[in-house]
Amino acid sequence: MIVAGGGITGAGVLREAVRMGLRAVLVEKNDFAWGTSSRSSKLVHGGLRYLKQGRLHLTWESVRHRQRLLAEAPGLVEPIGFLMPVYSKRGPGRWSLEAGLTLYDLMAGRRYHHYYGAGAFSELVPGIDKGGLCGGFGFMDAQVDDARLVLRLIDESVQKGAAALNYTSVTEIRRDERGEVSGASVVDTSTGQTMFLSAPVVINATGSWAETLHASPVPGLHLRPLRGSHLMLPSWRLPVYQAVTLVHPDDGRPLFIIPWEGALMLGTTDIDHGHGLEGEIVMDKHEAQYMIECLRAYFPGRDLGLKDCVSSYSGIRPVLSKADKPPSQESREHVVWKDRGLVTVTGGKLTTFRALAKDALKAASDRLPGKPEPKMSEPVFDPAGPLPEKRRGLSTNTWQRLLGRYGQMAGQMVMRAEKKDLSFIPGTLTLWAELPAAAQAGQIMHLSDLMLRRVRPGILLSEGGRAYLDRVEALCRPVLDWDKKRWAAERSMYMEYWDYVHSVPL
Repeated sequence: MIVAGGGITGAGVLREAVRMGLRAVLVEKNDFAWGTSSRSSKLVHGGLRYLKQGRLHLTWESVRHRQRLLAEAPGLVEPIGFLMPVYSKRGPGRWSLEAGLTLYDLMAGRRYHHYYGAGAFSELVPGIDKGGLCGGFGFMDAQVDDARLVLRLIDESVQKGAAALNYTSVTEIRRDERGEVSGASVVDTSTGQTMFLSAPVVINATGSWAETLHASPVPGLHLRPLRGSHLMLPSWRLPVYQAVTLVHPDDGRPLFIIPWEGALMLGTTDIDHGHGLEGEIVMDKHEAQYMIECLRAYFPGRDLGLKDCVSSYSGIRPVLSKADKPPSQESREHVVWKDRGLVTVTGGKLTTFRALAKDALKAASDRLPGKPEPKMSEPVFDPAGPLPEKRRGLSTNTWQRLLGRYGQMAGQMVMRAEKKDLSFIPGTLTLWAELPAAAQAGQIMHLSDLMLRRVRPGILLSEGGRAYLDRVEALCRPVLDWDKKRWAAERSMYMEYWDYVHSVPL
């Protein structure tokens, strides 16, 4: 089986295919998780707003997958408290939220939500606007390092015998004289070398790019690329210790401010991306100002502005559309299309990636020996192992985080590291020791692969961590086969790329 697309959907398909005993190869035209799957809102959530839209099945399925991931991937998928203020003259009212959150908890099989009066709520969110504040709710969802989720799925698939190639693009779906899929032609985008991969099934898991390989067979139904953008702020800029849901005063759309990896993430927008899908996905100044205006409305005494943000990032949601709806009202359901050995799966959410994988593999099963079925009852990951007895001065939380992100590789990473490298990169929750370990294990082609996806200082720090690149080079030089000239070129390319893609539009 050939899997095209190295985001969360393709990685999920690859992992389940290997679990079924299939020989499989994944190809990704850029880096693993390069597109949507490293640029999401980092949430594994049920989608509370889908209840308002009447999409009960989507919410129920998402909650079910959230609960499984919380149980099966501790340290990678972690619970996070959300707070939602209730005001007298803006946003949804107390009783409509009470009804929605009660249903949300029923789906999870556990009560998480609680109502706080105005005084208690303002203590939980210091500095929040008290004008018209009635109180607010606390509830639970979950968050994730999206890129590390993808990479752990791919790493464990490769350990079980699969192959995964980044910077390798499908150029043609090959068919035999009867029109049945016989494989795919691919090209190494770094060297230009071409190959033919033979397989009776190609799974098209390229997300928003899916129609480049398989046009929609449903009249009028097409992918509508919607851009979601985020701003990152340093954690000291606001006293936000749980995620806070906000409602934009202009259009009533929900946004949030979330603690993540030692910083604060503000997002997200939901607009049509009208610039094509061939280039980089970059936010515009209007989106940035829109988000900051919402934040300032809720924290009026903080003098917040774009000057306070350290970075930005934008991604494209693979949303299927048949009608001219406002972006936020479009369905997040997924679809599967079959065409004589070419199976396309697109749409959906990060949270439900195993459901997408299951449906894609079921659609392909009639072309595989023995018509195997996906083994969805098994945990998504192999056990990472218990917390070690010798912890080298690292806290239980840090060990759990490493085990969740790196699986069985975590122990080796820590035991091989020098003591000075078992400290955090300032402003992040990333250990210096993660850099060389991730560089050695992760098919690094460019410095941006390391700084933006294998580890995340590139979006957590001002100027993408420029101030620390000397130490990054010193740590990674022994494991990356780059000479001084290559390092200089990679640093220059990285900073140029970061300035274009991840700087804050002022």
